[in-house]
Amino acid sequence: MPHKDSEEPGVLNLTPLTLAGGAAALAAAGVFTYALTSRRPKSSDEKLGPPVPRASQEDPKILAKLQEARNTVMKPYDGASAASFVAYHLSDSAFIYPITPSTPLGENCDQWSAAGVKNAFGQCTVVRQMQSEGGAAGAVHGALAVGGMSSTFTASQGLLLMIPNLYKIAGELIPCVFHVPARAIAGQALSIFGDHSDIMAVRQTGWALLCANSVQECMDMALAAHIATLKSSVPFIHFFDGFRTSHEIQKINDLTADQMKLVAQIMSKEIDKHRSRALNPNHPTVRGTAQSPDIYFQNVEAANPYYDAVPEHLLGAFDMIKALTGREYQLFDYEGDPNATHVFVVMGAGSSTVAETIAYLAKRQPRYKLGLVRVRLLRPWSVPHFLNALPATVQRICVLDHCKEAGAIGEPLYVDVCASIQKSKRPDILVIGGRFGLASKNFTPGQVYAAVRNLVDARVPKSPFTVGIDDDVNNISLAVSDEIDVSDPSTTQCMFWGFGSDGTVGANKNAIKIIADNTDLYAQGFFAYDALKAGGVTVSHLRFGPRPIDSPYEIASGCEYVAVHKKEYVKAFDASLILGASKPESILVLNAPWLTVEELDEELPSKFKLMVAEKRLKLFVINASLVAKESGMGRLINNIMQAVFFRLSGVLPYEQALPLFEAAIEKTYKNKGADVVRKNILAVGYAIDNLHKIDVPFSRWMKCERLDHSKPRSGEEPAFVRDVLDKIHTRLGDSLTVSAFQPGGTVPLGMTQWGKRGVAQAIPVVDMDKCTQCNKCSAICPH
Repeated sequence: MPHKDSEEPGVLNLTPLTLAGGAAALAAAGVFTYALTSRRPKSSDEKLGPPVPRASQEDPKILAKLQEARNTVMKPYDGASAASFVAYHLSDSAFIYPITPSTPLGENCDQWSAAGVKNAFGQCTVVRQMQSEGGAAGAVHGALAVGGMSSTFTASQGLLLMIPNLYKIAGELIPCVFHVPARAIAGQALSIFGDHSDIMAVRQTGWALLCANSVQECMDMALAAHIATLKSSVPFIHFFDGFRTSHEIQKINDLTADQMKLVAQIMSKEIDKHRSRALNPNHPTVRGTAQSPDIYFQNVEAANPYYDAVPEHLLGAFDMIKALTGREYQLFDYEGDPNATHVFVVMGAGSSTVAETIAYLAKRQPRYKLGLVRVRLLRPWSVPHFLNALPATVQRICVLDHCKEAGAIGEPLYVDVCASIQKSKRPDILVIGGRFGLASKNFTPGQVYAAVRNLVDARVPKSPFTVGIDDDVNNISLAVSDEIDVSDPSTTQCMFWGFGSDGTVGANKNAIKIIADNTDLYAQGFFAYDALKAGGVTVSHLRFGPRPIDSPYEIASGCEYVAVHKKEYVKAFDASLILGASKPESILVLNAPWLTVEELDEELPSKFKLMVAEKRLKLFVINASLVAKESGMGRLINNIMQAVFFRLSGVLPYEQALPLFEAAIEKTYKNKGADVVRKNILAVGYAIDNLHKIDVPFSRWMKCERLDHSKPRSGEEPAFVRDVLDKIHTRLGDSLTVSAFQPGGTVPLGMTQWGKRGVAQAIPVVDMDKCTQCNKCSAICPH
């Protein structure tokens, strides 16, 4: 039942609660509140905090000049490329050290520098790789101290190694921007995937923290950070979700080199001011002194006005970006019902999942009055701007943090919101907090819906809570009953199951670029893969549609095209993993040597055949491995399978797609020689000739048994293998509960022997008659 705050709706009562009844339960649950009684509805134009006047506005002449330079071209970018483009053009130097997932940012800058690309100052940005992340940060500090414009890119433990230099740069009030694809920090175990743990670990260093929520924002917020740091003299960390945003491809309205030059010209006064503060014998100063208790405190507090001015300077940067691009940003952006009673506060890509879900619920369940505040400026946190972003009608707030702070009363964003509400005109507003998506765990609309029900329908909402896992130890997780499909019906969704290093991901990136560059369609590509350097499972999630796509989660339903590029997957994984997202009568493509119904009958698992029949899928089979071998491509099947995609998907007419695809192949492989280009184009031609449509015996396959997949075991394996390892290897790790794991992250020894994946296309068989006992067999048998 929906929660009712009192027997008389509309009665204003701000009396502090006594610990009785529901209030006691709320207090026991750790929920921050002053009152549980309802409030008289307020008008939507009222604010919870004092007005926030704009102290200064940008010069209209400058804004007009920026508006004249607008660019309307749309291009495909990933988040890393979008951020590094701005960083390169507005830096004299960049000192880098590779760490996942920030490596592409440094590599992009290195490639542009080597190619002679000029930055906004008419020079090639100097890019140097250092011996460590600490060395990179130290080199940046040195470059800044002598008046240079310098930057770096890092994440996770790499960012932590930079903390000493972060304190020094902030303490000296030197303008600078670090670009960070946020990543989990190694604790009980290492993870290369994304959350906000590293960002929250440096929030006390004195750097402004600016978050980009999408690929488009990666470019826009990067520019805003570079402008605002020069205006404020406070260094900025511009961050975005590692992998989820840094490696996602979107069709965006990009900034150009000419626009970067214009911004540099407009900011010339601030740039000259920075350069004039350089250590210079013509106007020497002393830095890095030691201070005693009598003066240290005062000198720390002397910097407060600089931090107080950051929000205003950032809004000025947003004004410039609006003039330059037409896109409007705020420190805290509100969207949803203007009279919302229940509001989410989220930062990062997860905010888009929440936005999609509440928009979906607004149309189908109007009883929910939901809103969303997207957080951009995390530090310095502006209480007045946050309160003015909230509708005055809000009764409950749910803060979703993308990290865990062990031992704290709540995660950082939750604590900031609680403190802000405490200072508002309405300290009685209920604030609850939860965690989601640690280490890039998929954050879905179904999880958002679970959080909505907890916030709106529960009389005593869980707080703190987790969503996306089954916590049977602490019992604080929200149950996710059903996933909901909130995607735009006009969007075409496709999934590709590839094998690490087989070229599938690269070919899909080419496909996105071809479609984005040559049609009016918007495109999105996300690539889910494990930490194996080669040979792991890759699942590419592609979306194409006539409207902008902002769905930062994996495809779970409504998929119109599924391609399995490795035949072993149909037996290695449960059929529901591969086919569960397929919509009825959609296309399924298998790369396999089973070209007849009889062979498929024998080879395909029972449940796989049943799901094909239930969904009445259009089944196509191609022996791409044989085609690759015959065309001289070895084991590379990527372009063969991509040709099949263009032929069957209908996203682009095949007659239009083929020449564009061949041109993309030539561009991609031209550095490897004409023979490689010729073989790839030859393989594309062979692909369609070897594509077989299967006349599926639906009635017979409908009688197949629904046998869930399980790894064949002898019964002698350890319990950890059966209960945990096998589920991880069969991509069912999300179903494991908290109790399945040992606190501290320890695992038994000798687990590798149970992790044989059986993915080799061929295996060597020893012939003892030819064996010379040369002892080289462990590496290669020459006989």
